[in-house]
Amino acid sequence: MGCGRVGSGLATDLEAAGHSVSVIDQNREAFRRLGPDFKGQTVAGVGFDRDILLEAGIEKADAFAAVSNGDNSNILAARVARETYGVERVVARIYDPARAEIYQRLGIPTVATVLWTTDQIIRRLAPEGSRSEWRDASGVVQLCEVHLHHDWFGQPVSLIETSTKARVAFITRLGEGMIPTENTVLQEGDLVHVMVRDSELANTETALAKSPEEA
Repeated sequence: MGCGRVGSGLATDLEAAGHSVSVIDQNREAFRRLGPDFKGQTVAGVGFDRDILLEAGIEKADAFAAVSNGDNSNILAARVARETYGVERVVARIYDPARAEIYQRLGIPTVATVLWTTDQIIRRLAPEGSRSEWRDASGVVQLCEVHLHHDWFGQPVSLIETSTKARVAFITRLGEGMIPTENTVLQEGDLVHVMVRDSELANTETALAKSPEEA
C-alpha cells in the first residue's frame, strides 16, 4: 500500500526478485513511478478498505507492506492484513518512532523513517531466515543478516556466539553500523550480521529463531 518513492521501489525490487506484486494507492497518477516494465497489478483506492484489498489479491498474499505517508493508515491497513486475512509477513512504515513500541505490541513490525531503506523492508517481508551479504572465494564462509526471536533483545551479543557457531561481525543500529564488544547488549530494532560456515547456517537460523532459553 502506497506508491510513492519507497513503495514504487519496493514493488519493482520485489518483482525483479521473482515475486508477483500488487500495488494500492489512492492516486492513479502515482502508478507512473512503477515504470512501463512493471507487470504487477495496480489498484486505485484506500489501502485499508477490504474491497480494495480483496481486489488486490490480499487473500493470496504472502506478505504486505504499508508504506503510505500516514502512520494511522499504515497501521490500520497492516492490522487488517494480519488480523482479517491472516497475512504472516506484515510491515508498516511509520514517521513517529515514539509510537513504534505500541505497534510492535500489536504484532506489526515497523520501520521508522530514520531507519528507512527498501532493503530493510524487503528483508522483513521475504521468507528467508537470513540473507547472504558476502561469501568468501571458497564458498565455505558467508556474511549474513539474521533474524532474531524477540527474546534475544536485551541480551548480550556474546550470547549469540555461545549459543551458535556463528560470530557477530557487526550490528546496524539506528541506521549506522557498529562493531560490538563483549559488553554490547542487543536492542530492539538492531540488524545483526554474522559470519558463519555454510554447513552451520541452517542450525544458526534455527537457534536464533527461538528464544535464547530454547536455542
